[in-house]
Amino acid sequence: MIQALLDGVLVGSVVSLGAIGLTMIMHLLRFANFSHAELLSIGAYAALVFDGLFAAAVPAAKAAVGPLSLTWTLFLAIIAAMALTGLSAVVIDRLVFKRIRETAGPLSMVFASFGVALIIRSALSLVFGLKPRLYTDDIVFAVTISSDPQLLVKPDQVFVFGAAVAIMLALHLVLSRTTFGYALRAVAENPSLAQVAGVRLSTVIAVTWVVGGALAGAAGVFHALDNQVSPAIGHNFVLAVFAATIVGGIGSVYGAVLGGFLVGIAFGLALAIMPPGYSPAMPFLIILGVLFIRPQGVFGEQR
Repeated sequence: MIQALLDGVLVGSVVSLGAIGLTMIMHLLRFANFSHAELLSIGAYAALVFDGLFAAAVPAAKAAVGPLSLTWTLFLAIIAAMALTGLSAVVIDRLVFKRIRETAGPLSMVFASFGVALIIRSALSLVFGLKPRLYTDDIVFAVTISSDPQLLVKPDQVFVFGAAVAIMLALHLVLSRTTFGYALRAVAENPSLAQVAGVRLSTVIAVTWVVGGALAGAAGVFHALDNQVSPAIGHNFVLAVFAATIVGGIGSVYGAVLGGFLVGIAFGLALAIMPPGYSPAMPFLIILGVLFIRPQGVFGEQR
């Protein structure tokens, strides 16, 4: 049971990264973006491509880093993938969502997000194929961190958890100590009043897409490190990300972090006490439970 709890915390760190960007967009633009999870797939494949490019340019950098399966080229590829995914999110907004929100309502944007998700998933399947891929063929064995009770963890999982927490802390500093953080909260609460105060709405929206996309890209890479790279990463994560967002409260970054860890722990415990075939139902149960007990989420505010 404790092993399942530990695994859930590690998975929760990845879910939290994906949920942060979603909750920011939902609070800012007032629509449920079902294509957000597909940014995880874009990030995972972007890292795969950049890793190959960097390895071809600097073969010596292909060496593994310590006990990890990661190489120096993959470290650089993760940063490049986050940047590319953030840029992709802005491009998607300019080509699709911006046009729709200027002429239609939030419901039309929700329907459009379903279409964008299908297009992204199909495009990745067409370009890279349906066969799952790995960042490396090296096998990294789990390390025993406790014998009573027995707890096993992979070095890659420790890296993913540490990197995810570091990214969240960096985002906290940005939101609480910078002008962008103040502007984002102002636009989310009252866009018209924020514009009167001198906030450029278009800039805030673009930066929010970049930040949310970059975090989703990192989540996709971190998930693929412990699993496989496939076009279905986003599809498999969409319910978990939405469950984390609803649990934490739409619009609350800190709620998304907490919700991500709660969803991850719930997944881990479900795998320990239930048949594996029932675990995909866990996000539905979490969403229903939160909506029944506290519809606004843990950190959400009643309106």
